[in-house]
Amino acid sequence: MRNLVRPALAVLAAAPAVLSAPARAQAAPDSVAWDIVSGLTTEVGQRLAGSEAEARARDWGARKLAALGFREVKVEPFTIRGYQRGVDKARITAPVPQMLAVTALGYSGATADKGIEAEIAYFPTLAALKAAPDGSLGGKIAFIDHAMRAAQDGSGYGPYGQVRREGPSVAARKGALAVVIRSVGTDSHRNPHTGVTSWAEGVKPIPAGAVSNPDADLVARLVKLGQPVRIALTLTGRTVEGLPSGNVVADLPGRDPALPPVLVGCHLDSWDLGTGAIDDASGCAIVTAAALRAQAAGKTLRTIRVLWAGSEEIGGFGGEAYAKAHPERHALAMESDFGADRVWRVQTRFAAADKPLADRIVAALGQMGIVAGRATAGGGTDVEPVIAAQKLAVVDLGQDGTHYFDLHHTPDDTLDKIDPAALEQNVAAWAQVLALVANAEAIASAPAGAGD
Repeated sequence: MRNLVRPALAVLAAAPAVLSAPARAQAAPDSVAWDIVSGLTTEVGQRLAGSEAEARARDWGARKLAALGFREVKVEPFTIRGYQRGVDKARITAPVPQMLAVTALGYSGATADKGIEAEIAYFPTLAALKAAPDGSLGGKIAFIDHAMRAAQDGSGYGPYGQVRREGPSVAARKGALAVVIRSVGTDSHRNPHTGVTSWAEGVKPIPAGAVSNPDADLVARLVKLGQPVRIALTLTGRTVEGLPSGNVVADLPGRDPALPPVLVGCHLDSWDLGTGAIDDASGCAIVTAAALRAQAAGKTLRTIRVLWAGSEEIGGFGGEAYAKAHPERHALAMESDFGADRVWRVQTRFAAADKPLADRIVAALGQMGIVAGRATAGGGTDVEPVIAAQKLAVVDLGQDGTHYFDLHHTPDDTLDKIDPAALEQNVAAWAQVLALVANAEAIASAPAGAGD
């Protein structure tokens, strides 16, 4: 054990940029992160991409960052193809009348105001739907089930999320009148989970909604009774081109303005069922408070740039707009967009020449009980475009996602779900990393790679 400890201690001893004991004392819990997440969810609330509320959030964010001492605070506008919610209603009409908790998916097609009613065609998985013959769903509402389970790293969201992202388009190609899915979530509450869907080229959008997990269980039980199940569905939202959106960008200047900055990102918009506390007001709170804390004892060598991106939920438009507007060289990028539970894992992507820096990061976080992952860091939606364009170094701080998909895209995404102690642990971990990377004299371009 003694031989194992010595290398880690040696790495820490060679890392003067790690927050010292006095700096850690200054980094005692403060109100910055909580004020941001509380302010966004209380003073603005839901911030659907392209809405008037998202515009108010940009103004709120610019004022907040300026008041906190950030410089070059800018709102950088762009336009998007967005979704405006209408009336969302569903009920089972046969064999037993039952109300359903439903939400439309982003970019859903619309029913008439009076809605539609039809028999469902039940599919236990997306694969089962794909295997259905073309044209076999004419006049029916496709119902797609699945079996997502909780995982610390949230890994189920990728495969099971395809039910939402791809399923409606597949159902439309099979001739379905509409589609309803089991929500992509891990909770057992009657809260439907919204989110965006995608339509394949040449496929006309059909009404597409998600019901809560308990309601999906009900549908599955009724199907097993062997009688036809009919659903009445009303989804009147619409897709709109040319809606206004924008990013909020701000700098904490470093000692050497000629060095490429370190970019930390989050997204300002949210879905409209809750108030976007975990997704992603908490991310904006974490990266902003950590940037300030990294400079608590004085300016870092490099500028730390904060990106509060717009319109992530509806298509990642903010990250794309930032990359186009900022072709200037960056040094490294990070993102916080996985709630506010405790950081448990760190993953990196550095050039071979920067392995000592990566080792210092791992060692510093190891002192906080944060383990090194085996996969390669990939960033996140709001920073991936600039990472790809410039082949940037990346650090991913992975939060515990065991309960994240209980709340994700639901009415339950509210401030009371955030634990202040866990939020503080995030800020402390991020500040440790920023104190290292923003004081690094040289950070090379990183090889291409993908996150887990």
